[in-house]
Amino acid sequence: MPGTSDTGIPGRNLRHSGPTALRILVGAHLRRLREARNISREEAGYLIRGSHSKISRLELGRTGFKLRDVADLLTLYGADEAERATLLAMAEQANAPAWWQDYRDVVPDWFEDYLGLERDASLIRTYEIQYVPGLLQTEDYARAVIRQGREQDPVEEVERRVLVRMRRQQILMSAAPPKLWAVIDEGALRRQVAAPETMRAQLEHLAMLAELPHVTIQVLTFGSGGHVGGVGPVTVLRFAPAELDDVVYLEQIAGAQYLTRRQDALPYQHLLDSLALHARPSAATPAILRMLAAATV
Repeated sequence: MPGTSDTGIPGRNLRHSGPTALRILVGAHLRRLREARNISREEAGYLIRGSHSKISRLELGRTGFKLRDVADLLTLYGADEAERATLLAMAEQANAPAWWQDYRDVVPDWFEDYLGLERDASLIRTYEIQYVPGLLQTEDYARAVIRQGREQDPVEEVERRVLVRMRRQQILMSAAPPKLWAVIDEGALRRQVAAPETMRAQLEHLAMLAELPHVTIQVLTFGSGGHVGGVGPVTVLRFAPAELDDVVYLEQIAGAQYLTRRQDALPYQHLLDSLALHARPSAATPAILRMLAAATV
Protein backbone atom coordinates (compact mmCIF):
# COMPACT_ATOMS: atom_id res chain seq x y z
CA MET A 1 0.00 0.00 0.00
CA PRO A 2 1.43 3.44 -0.90
CA GLY A 3 2.77 5.34 2.11
CA THR A 4 3.35 2.24 4.24
CA SER A 5 6.23 -0.14 4.70
CA ASP A 6 6.00 -3.81 3.78
CA THR A 7 4.79 -4.50 7.32
CA GLY A 8 2.01 -1.95 7.13
CA ILE A 9 3.79 0.62 9.31
CA PRO A 10 2.88 4.17 8.26
CA GLY A 11 5.76 5.55 6.18
CA ARG A 12 8.05 8.27 7.43
CA ASN A 13 6.75 10.67 4.77
CA LEU A 14 3.41 10.64 6.59
CA ARG A 15 4.98 12.48 9.49
CA HIS A 16 4.61 15.60 7.36
CA SER A 17 0.82 15.23 7.56
CA GLY A 18 -1.16 17.52 9.82
CA PRO A 19 -2.01 16.60 13.44
CA THR A 20 -5.59 15.52 12.72
CA ALA A 21 -4.55 13.23 9.86
CA LEU A 22 -1.78 11.81 12.03
CA ARG A 23 -4.23 11.06 14.86
CA ILE A 24 -6.43 9.14 12.43
CA LEU A 25 -3.45 7.24 11.02
CA VAL A 26 -2.03 6.30 14.43
CA GLY A 27 -5.48 5.33 15.70
CA ALA A 28 -6.15 3.12 12.68
CA HIS A 29 -2.81 1.37 13.12
CA LEU A 30 -3.47 0.79 16.82
CA ARG A 31 -6.80 -0.77 15.90
CA ARG A 32 -5.16 -3.11 13.38
CA LEU A 33 -2.60 -4.20 15.95
CA ARG A 34 -5.29 -4.81 18.58
CA GLU A 35 -7.50 -6.79 16.24
CA ALA A 36 -4.53 -8.87 15.01
CA ARG A 37 -3.96 -9.98 18.63
CA ASN A 38 -7.70 -10.56 19.23
CA ILE A 39 -7.67 -8.12 22.14
CA SER A 40 -10.98 -6.50 23.00
CA ARG A 41 -11.46 -2.78 23.51
CA GLU A 42 -12.39 -3.53 27.11
CA GLU A 43 -9.06 -5.30 27.72
CA ALA A 44 -7.09 -2.51 26.08
CA GLY A 45 -9.02 0.14 28.01
CA TYR A 46 -8.35 -1.60 31.31
CA LEU A 47 -4.61 -1.51 30.62
CA ILE A 48 -4.55 2.27 30.21
CA ARG A 49 -6.99 2.88 33.06
CA GLY A 50 -9.79 3.80 30.68
CA SER A 51 -12.91 2.36 29.10
CA HIS A 52 -13.69 0.68 25.80
CA SER A 53 -15.15 4.00 24.61
CA LYS A 54 -11.78 5.68 25.20
CA ILE A 55 -10.10 3.06 23.02
CA SER A 56 -12.76 3.66 20.38
CA ARG A 57 -12.08 7.41 20.41
CA LEU A 58 -8.33 6.82 20.20
CA GLU A 59 -8.72 4.46 17.26
CA LEU A 60 -10.96 6.92 15.42
CA GLY A 61 -8.51 9.76 15.98
CA ARG A 62 -11.15 11.75 17.84
CA THR A 63 -8.97 12.62 20.84
CA GLY A 64 -5.37 13.50 21.63
CA PHE A 65 -2.83 10.90 22.72
CA LYS A 66 -1.12 10.39 26.03
CA LEU A 67 2.24 9.00 24.98
CA ARG A 68 2.27 6.71 28.02
CA ASP A 69 -1.03 5.18 26.90
CA VAL A 70 0.25 4.65 23.35
CA ALA A 71 3.45 3.08 24.69
CA ASP A 72 1.48 0.74 26.98
CA LEU A 73 -0.85 -0.30 24.15
CA LEU A 74 2.07 -0.98 21.81
CA THR A 75 3.59 -3.24 24.47
CA LEU A 76 0.28 -5.06 24.92
CA TYR A 77 -0.08 -5.50 21.16
CA GLY A 78 3.47 -6.83 20.75
CA ALA A 79 4.65 -4.06 18.42
CA ASP A 80 8.28 -4.34 17.33
CA GLU A 81 10.83 -1.57 17.87
CA ALA A 82 10.38 -0.07 14.39
CA GLU A 83 6.62 0.20 14.82
CA ARG A 84 7.04 1.54 18.32
CA ALA A 85 9.47 4.30 17.34
CA THR A 86 7.45 5.38 14.31
CA LEU A 87 4.05 5.41 16.01
CA LEU A 88 5.30 7.18 19.14
CA ALA A 89 6.92 9.87 17.01
CA MET A 90 3.72 10.32 15.01
CA ALA A 91 1.60 10.41 18.19
CA GLU A 92 3.84 13.10 19.66
CA GLN A 93 3.53 15.22 16.51
CA ALA A 94 -0.23 14.68 16.46
CA ASN A 95 -0.44 16.36 19.87
CA ALA A 96 0.83 19.67 18.50
CA PRO A 97 -1.49 22.47 19.68
CA ALA A 98 -3.93 23.80 17.09
CA TRP A 99 -4.42 27.52 16.48
CA TRP A 100 -8.13 27.33 17.23
CA GLN A 101 -7.48 26.38 20.84
CA ASP A 102 -7.16 30.12 21.42
CA TYR A 103 -10.79 30.43 20.30
CA ARG A 104 -12.37 27.68 22.38
CA ASP A 105 -14.93 30.19 23.66
CA VAL A 106 -16.46 30.52 20.18
CA VAL A 107 -15.52 27.21 18.52
CA PRO A 108 -17.86 24.37 19.57
CA ASP A 109 -16.35 20.97 20.28
CA TRP A 110 -18.08 19.36 17.31
CA PHE A 111 -16.49 21.88 14.93
CA GLU A 112 -12.92 21.38 16.16
CA ASP A 113 -12.70 18.05 14.32
CA TYR A 114 -13.71 19.75 11.09
CA LEU A 115 -11.11 22.50 11.47
CA GLY A 116 -8.40 19.86 11.81
CA LEU A 117 -9.67 17.85 8.84
CA GLU A 118 -10.00 20.95 6.68
CA ARG A 119 -6.45 22.03 7.52
CA ASP A 120 -5.02 18.59 6.68
CA ALA A 121 -7.04 17.88 3.52
CA SER A 122 -5.41 17.81 0.11
CA LEU A 123 -8.77 18.22 -1.68
CA ILE A 124 -11.89 19.95 -0.38
CA ARG A 125 -15.06 19.50 -2.41
CA THR A 126 -18.07 21.43 -1.23
CA TYR A 127 -21.62 22.30 -2.27
CA GLU A 128 -23.40 25.24 -0.71
CA ILE A 129 -27.03 26.16 -1.25
CA GLN A 130 -27.62 29.04 1.18
CA TYR A 131 -24.38 30.99 1.59
CA VAL A 132 -21.02 31.44 -0.07
CA PRO A 133 -18.72 28.72 1.41
CA GLY A 134 -16.84 29.89 4.48
CA LEU A 135 -13.41 29.52 2.86
CA LEU A 136 -14.48 31.96 0.13
CA GLN A 137 -16.20 34.65 2.20
CA THR A 138 -15.02 38.23 2.59
CA GLU A 139 -14.72 39.55 6.12
CA ASP A 140 -17.77 41.81 5.81
CA TYR A 141 -19.89 39.06 4.26
CA ALA A 142 -18.80 36.61 6.97
CA ARG A 143 -19.70 39.15 9.65
CA ALA A 144 -23.19 39.58 8.18
CA VAL A 145 -23.74 35.80 7.98
CA ILE A 146 -22.48 35.19 11.51
CA ARG A 147 -24.69 37.94 12.93
CA GLN A 148 -27.82 36.24 11.55
CA GLY A 149 -29.52 34.57 14.47
CA ARG A 150 -26.96 36.06 16.90
CA GLU A 151 -28.30 39.56 17.20
CA GLN A 152 -28.08 39.39 20.99
CA ASP A 153 -24.49 38.15 21.09
CA PRO A 154 -21.80 40.59 22.26
CA VAL A 155 -19.94 42.34 19.45
CA GLU A 156 -16.64 40.91 20.75
CA GLU A 157 -17.95 37.36 20.38
CA VAL A 158 -19.14 37.96 16.84
CA GLU A 159 -15.76 39.43 15.92
CA ARG A 160 -13.93 36.41 17.33
CA ARG A 161 -16.08 34.14 15.18
CA VAL A 162 -15.19 36.28 12.17
CA LEU A 163 -11.50 35.96 13.07
CA VAL A 164 -11.82 32.17 13.14
CA ARG A 165 -13.34 32.16 9.67
CA MET A 166 -10.63 34.45 8.30
CA ARG A 167 -7.94 32.32 9.93
CA ARG A 168 -9.34 29.20 8.25
CA GLN A 169 -8.88 30.83 4.86
CA GLN A 170 -5.11 31.05 5.29
CA ILE A 171 -4.79 27.48 4.03
CA LEU A 172 -5.71 28.69 0.53
CA MET A 173 -2.74 31.06 0.52
CA SER A 174 -0.23 28.66 2.10
CA ALA A 175 2.88 27.35 0.37
CA ALA A 176 1.14 24.02 -0.32
CA PRO A 177 -2.58 24.84 -0.46
CA PRO A 178 -5.27 22.21 -0.82
CA LYS A 179 -7.32 22.04 -3.97
CA LEU A 180 -10.75 23.56 -3.42
CA TRP A 181 -13.63 22.64 -5.70
CA ALA A 182 -16.82 24.51 -4.81
CA VAL A 183 -20.22 24.25 -6.44
CA ILE A 184 -22.41 27.15 -5.32
CA ASP A 185 -26.13 27.34 -5.92
CA GLU A 186 -27.19 30.50 -7.70
CA GLY A 187 -29.59 31.23 -4.87
CA ALA A 188 -26.67 31.56 -2.44
CA LEU A 189 -25.10 34.20 -4.68
CA ARG A 190 -28.34 36.16 -5.07
CA ARG A 191 -29.42 36.00 -1.42
CA GLN A 192 -29.07 39.50 0.06
CA VAL A 193 -27.55 38.66 3.41
CA ALA A 194 -25.72 41.98 3.58
CA ALA A 195 -25.72 45.48 2.13
CA PRO A 196 -25.43 45.77 -1.67
CA GLU A 197 -21.83 47.00 -1.51
CA THR A 198 -20.90 43.99 0.64
CA MET A 199 -22.59 41.62 -1.80
CA ARG A 200 -20.80 43.18 -4.78
CA ALA A 201 -17.46 42.95 -2.98
CA GLN A 202 -18.18 39.29 -2.20
CA LEU A 203 -18.92 38.50 -5.84
CA GLU A 204 -15.75 40.31 -6.94
CA HIS A 205 -13.80 38.36 -4.32
CA LEU A 206 -15.13 35.09 -5.71
CA ALA A 207 -14.08 36.11 -9.21
CA MET A 208 -10.55 36.81 -7.94
CA LEU A 209 -10.31 33.48 -6.11
CA ALA A 210 -11.61 31.62 -9.16
CA GLU A 211 -8.41 32.66 -10.96
CA LEU A 212 -6.21 30.77 -8.51
CA PRO A 213 -4.91 27.51 -10.03
CA HIS A 214 -5.94 25.44 -7.01
CA VAL A 215 -9.49 26.85 -6.76
CA THR A 216 -12.38 25.73 -8.95
CA ILE A 217 -15.74 27.47 -8.59
CA GLN A 218 -18.87 26.40 -10.45
CA VAL A 219 -22.35 27.88 -10.24
CA LEU A 220 -25.43 25.67 -10.22
CA THR A 221 -27.78 28.07 -11.96
CA PHE A 222 -31.56 28.16 -11.71
CA GLY A 223 -31.61 26.84 -15.26
CA SER A 224 -29.88 23.64 -14.20
CA GLY A 225 -33.24 22.06 -13.40
CA GLY A 226 -34.15 19.73 -10.56
CA HIS A 227 -31.42 17.14 -11.00
CA VAL A 228 -30.28 17.47 -7.39
CA GLY A 229 -33.28 18.95 -5.64
CA GLY A 230 -33.66 18.67 -1.88
CA VAL A 231 -29.95 18.49 -1.12
CA GLY A 232 -28.40 20.52 1.69
CA PRO A 233 -24.81 21.69 1.99
CA VAL A 234 -22.17 18.97 1.97
CA THR A 235 -18.37 18.86 2.11
CA VAL A 236 -16.13 15.93 1.22
CA LEU A 237 -12.51 16.04 2.36
CA ARG A 238 -9.75 13.96 0.82
CA PHE A 239 -6.25 13.44 2.21
CA ALA A 240 -2.86 12.77 0.67
CA PRO A 241 -2.05 9.59 2.67
CA ALA A 242 -3.60 6.65 0.85
CA GLU A 243 -4.48 5.07 4.20
CA LEU A 244 -7.08 7.75 4.92
CA ASP A 245 -10.56 7.44 3.47
CA ASP A 246 -12.59 10.47 2.46
CA VAL A 247 -14.58 12.18 5.21
CA VAL A 248 -18.05 13.59 4.53
CA TYR A 249 -19.01 16.56 6.69
CA LEU A 250 -22.69 17.42 7.14
CA GLU A 251 -23.26 20.46 9.33
CA GLN A 252 -26.47 20.77 11.34
CA ILE A 253 -27.96 23.51 13.51
CA ALA A 254 -26.25 22.49 16.73
CA GLY A 255 -23.80 19.85 15.65
CA ALA A 256 -22.38 17.95 12.71
CA GLN A 257 -22.25 14.47 11.26
CA TYR A 258 -18.99 12.95 10.07
CA LEU A 259 -19.23 10.00 7.69
CA THR A 260 -16.00 8.03 7.47
CA ARG A 261 -17.00 4.60 6.17
CA ARG A 262 -16.52 4.19 2.43
CA GLN A 263 -20.02 2.88 1.86
CA ASP A 264 -21.49 5.92 3.64
CA ALA A 265 -19.28 8.44 1.83
CA LEU A 266 -19.80 7.01 -1.67
CA PRO A 267 -23.31 8.48 -2.28
CA TYR A 268 -22.03 11.95 -1.43
CA GLN A 269 -19.04 11.55 -3.72
CA HIS A 270 -21.44 10.63 -6.51
CA LEU A 271 -23.64 13.58 -5.54
CA LEU A 272 -20.79 16.05 -5.93
CA ASP A 273 -19.88 14.47 -9.27
CA SER A 274 -23.48 14.98 -10.41
CA LEU A 275 -23.54 18.56 -9.16
CA ALA A 276 -20.34 19.37 -11.03
CA LEU A 277 -21.78 17.82 -14.18
CA HIS A 278 -24.99 19.87 -14.07
CA ALA A 279 -23.45 23.14 -12.88
CA ARG A 280 -22.06 25.61 -15.37
CA PRO A 281 -18.41 24.96 -16.23
CA SER A 282 -15.84 26.89 -14.22
CA ALA A 283 -14.88 28.86 -17.34
CA ALA A 284 -18.33 30.47 -17.23
CA THR A 285 -18.05 31.50 -13.58
CA PRO A 286 -16.45 34.97 -14.10
CA ALA A 287 -19.21 36.05 -16.50
CA ILE A 288 -21.92 34.79 -14.14
CA LEU A 289 -20.36 36.65 -11.22
CA ARG A 290 -20.09 39.88 -13.24
CA MET A 291 -23.74 39.60 -14.24
CA LEU A 292 -24.83 39.07 -10.64
CA ALA A 293 -22.63 41.93 -9.38
CA ALA A 294 -24.13 44.31 -11.95
CA ALA A 295 -27.63 43.31 -10.84
CA THR A 296 -26.88 43.96 -7.15
CA VAL A 297 -28.58 47.20 -6.08
